Amino acid sequence: MIITHPVIFAGAGPGDPELITVKAQNALKEADLVIYAGSLVPEAVLKWTKPGITKINSASLTLEEIIITMATAYEKGQKIIRLHTGDPSLYGAIFEQMLELKERSIPYKVIPGVTAAFAAAAAMGIEYTLPEISQTLILTRMAGRTPVPEAEKLELLASHQSSMAIYLSISLIDDVANILKKAYGADATCAIAFRVSQPQEKIIYTSLNELADTVQKNKIINHALVIVGKIFESKQMKAKSKLYDKNFSHGYRNEKKK
Repeated sequence: MIITHPVIFAGAGPGDPELITVKAQNALKEADLVIYAGSLVPEAVLKWTKPGITKINSASLTLEEIIITMATAYEKGQKIIRLHTGDPSLYGAIFEQMLELKERSIPYKVIPGVTAAFAAAAAMGIEYTLPEISQTLILTRMAGRTPVPEAEKLELLASHQSSMAIYLSISLIDDVANILKKAYGADATCAIAFRVSQPQEKIIYTSLNELADTVQKNKIINHALVIVGKIFESKQMKAKSKLYDKNFSHGYRNEKKK
């Protein structure tokens, strides 16, 4: 009797092999088949696999081909890892794969990962949620060949002036820059985070007015986020967190007696 195993969707993290979770790393060590998003996942992350296993780059495959490959391996009792960049729940296109597996009664599990916006924050030494400056982080993308819902157009989201990380939009940088300038101001600081956590990493600070030119001058055509928000304008904090305020009581600390 063949013992079968759930297909595991795992987040590879932003690219640094050491930023993959321990759980995903252990799953890779046990895998018989890894199907990885090769256009985004660096092969360095595959270092955690055992020698001689099958590794398939899904960049040129269709959804049907991926599912057939998974189903065939599942029926053979192989341990399958579907490796996505960052965290698989964010622009990972995993839901459509899950639906196909469910139709075939193939079980699956998901292991989360570190998305590029958080690796970028670490590289820049910033906090997206500063008290009384920004308490909201929006992760989004510009509408292009893949549309976005009407209520989630970049113009509407930018109007909140919250911290924002814009994915998958470098090819539309002129439009992105024009939209952000209207919301945050042409002189507002932003950052271009290219291949964060990888050896080619670049963090480029510029103004929204110079954003498009900066992207073009640096020949950045993919693998980059645009990050914007009032957090870059804050040289000092307007207010400190209540969490560690000696005069603020909560369930783990009583207010300091005067």
